[in-house]
Amino acid sequence: MDKTEINKIRNFSIIAHIDHGKSTLADRLMEVTGAVRQRDIKERMLDTLELEQERGITIKLQTVRMNYNHKNEDYILNLIDTPGHVDFSYEVSRSLAASEGALLLVDATQGIQAQTLTNMYKALENNLEIIPVINKVDLPSAQIEKTEEEIISTFGFKREEILRASGKTGIGIENILDTIIERVPSPQTRAQKEENETKMLIYDSFYHEHKGVIALVRVISGELKTNDRVYVMGTKTTIEPLEIGYLKPSLEKNQRLVAGEVGYIATGLKDIKMVHVGDTVVLKSEFENNNSIKALPGYKQPKPMVFVSLFPVEADDFKEFQEALEKLSLNDAALTYEKETSIVLGSGFVVGFLGLLHMEITQERLEREFDVNLIATSPSVEYLITLSTNNPSKIAGINLANVEGDILRVRTANEFPDTTYIKEIKEPWIKSEIITPEQYIGQIMELIQSNRGEYVSMNYLTETAIKGSKHVMITANLPTAEVIVNFFDKLKSVTQGYASMDYNFLEYRCSDVTRVTILVNYEQVEALSFLTHKTNSERRGKEMVSKLRTIIPRHQFKVPIQASISGRVIARETIQAYKKDVTAKLYGGDITRKMKLREKQKKGKKRLKMFGNVEIPKEAFLAALKKD
Repeated sequence: MDKTEINKIRNFSIIAHIDHGKSTLADRLMEVTGAVRQRDIKERMLDTLELEQERGITIKLQTVRMNYNHKNEDYILNLIDTPGHVDFSYEVSRSLAASEGALLLVDATQGIQAQTLTNMYKALENNLEIIPVINKVDLPSAQIEKTEEEIISTFGFKREEILRASGKTGIGIENILDTIIERVPSPQTRAQKEENETKMLIYDSFYHEHKGVIALVRVISGELKTNDRVYVMGTKTTIEPLEIGYLKPSLEKNQRLVAGEVGYIATGLKDIKMVHVGDTVVLKSEFENNNSIKALPGYKQPKPMVFVSLFPVEADDFKEFQEALEKLSLNDAALTYEKETSIVLGSGFVVGFLGLLHMEITQERLEREFDVNLIATSPSVEYLITLSTNNPSKIAGINLANVEGDILRVRTANEFPDTTYIKEIKEPWIKSEIITPEQYIGQIMELIQSNRGEYVSMNYLTETAIKGSKHVMITANLPTAEVIVNFFDKLKSVTQGYASMDYNFLEYRCSDVTRVTILVNYEQVEALSFLTHKTNSERRGKEMVSKLRTIIPRHQFKVPIQASISGRVIARETIQAYKKDVTAKLYGGDITRKMKLREKQKKGKKRLKMFGNVEIPKEAFLAALKKD
């Protein structure tokens, strides 16, 4: 491909808040450009998972190469899809890094939301040409002029730059395509700025049954031919590609990929963790001649933020569960898992996720697609504990694989060491940006405060669809552990669903985290113990024991349920024993006869309590661990 042809390429993404119509708009673009045949057209074509279709969100991003004729000249348009949720913000940033332009999609019925702003800032960081588009203009509730004013006052666009469209009916689709060609720069200028080496950015990957891991790449500079060996710089992996080509949207083989093009490399690898999103691919021959080649900026290793222990409800299902998790992780490099054994729940895995939505989606897919019923413990985060000993092997119960120097990484209550070995505990914090109508500022401030958060700043944005009020962006720092429990639900509740939130990992901070141990009949129940901040320990301990009192069945003797911290009981409930009237068979006689029988019953219950075990049914665990 020569320079003239490269000038006919346009690489662009669509950025939007969740459920603003991104996938539907992509369908219409593919339909108008003929990227799919008329008989193959269906709703939300780029959302290939059943869950994506149901929930209306993009989980796994897709890419499509489209051909379009503009003013009697043929152009190649590469739509680089972006996931639609805050959990996948890093993937969004890598998709944008592979593009020269972006359609900024705003729902005419909802206006600007938190992710609209965040993704806009990411696009500006990558120096993209932004084309603002108001979507869903066909709806009766669409407030087009108001949304237009929001876009102008928030981002500084001119009125004539804003396009109007409807992904559902196809209004304005050809205008969007023409505008992309006219306003989005070709990759030529960017390719000239790069060095002479061949460099490619991996912006996504997935597993193919016959071709192994497929890396989706944007060629930044140089060119790749079929027989070239390549080297992945982040994971230090050498690959001999099985084939290379384009996505249309199915895989279409080609002999070479040149600077500015978007395509795929079929690696033949069986482990997706060898090909990370954001990594740089170079030619092996060039790297051997010059191993000082610099990687493209912005690469980060996928790092889970939320950890949950998953156990199959039926112990016999463990093998199926393990196979299901292995298959799911083939397409998800961010999913991590380690084996865990619980005395009560049997064998399972501690699974790491990018966020709560990532966790919900994965759990639902495991149960639906692989027919495995699961018990999930309360979500946790990764704490960093500085140990006071140089010999961690003498600490009972810790996993030495999680120790680096004097730092122990802890994800579950079972791994938490004795307090005598703890010098310092650090927990992860996030920076959150909440966009809300101004009348809910007070409630949100209270919510931030009650979740140990700290207020940073507040900016007025523009008028909202709610008459007479303005949009406000509140920036606050919050402990991740507080956010993952039910912060989103509370935020939606106090703002009647009008607020939206976006967040990014901030840093690790020193914290007073403690382990709350749950005891049933004076026996520790590891599966129900949990980690929390000291200020929440009594409240959460009381909640757990009072919940257990209602779900553990009664026995012939009293059963105490306790929550304790370092041996000190902070909450207690008692399940009363069954009562049997042992004097019912008596018909008269002296009172001492009744007293003797009652004394005998009391001794029997005491002996039963000493030797009796309390059996906690699995249903009780399911109910106790279920999030409120």
